[in-house]
Amino acid sequence: MSVHAVHHHPPQPRVPRTPDGIAAALSGARRMEFYRELGQADIDRAEQVLNRWWCEAEMDADPEQDRIIAAARAGTLPTTTMADVVRLRRERGEDLPGE
Repeated sequence: MSVHAVHHHPPQPRVPRTPDGIAAALSGARRMEFYRELGQADIDRAEQVLNRWWCEAEMDADPEQDRIIAAARAGTLPTTTMADVVRLRRERGEDLPGE
């Protein structure tokens, strides 16, 4: 069982789950990298590219980004198991990836 960072997300995503929403949340160089990767992805891989970059964009838009990165580097970022994450999401009635 792996360990995952504990990060409480706002009720709504900060970044719309669209190519334009993702691009708007990324800085210039990262935005170009996103568009390049998306543009080169075949149709079967495009969703993976969007999901990966959406996560990057959410982190970039997080007002606590600097604190989270510093805690991760210092080894003080609180963590939990994936089983606990799944249990909490189900208790809250939230969708799980792939369901």
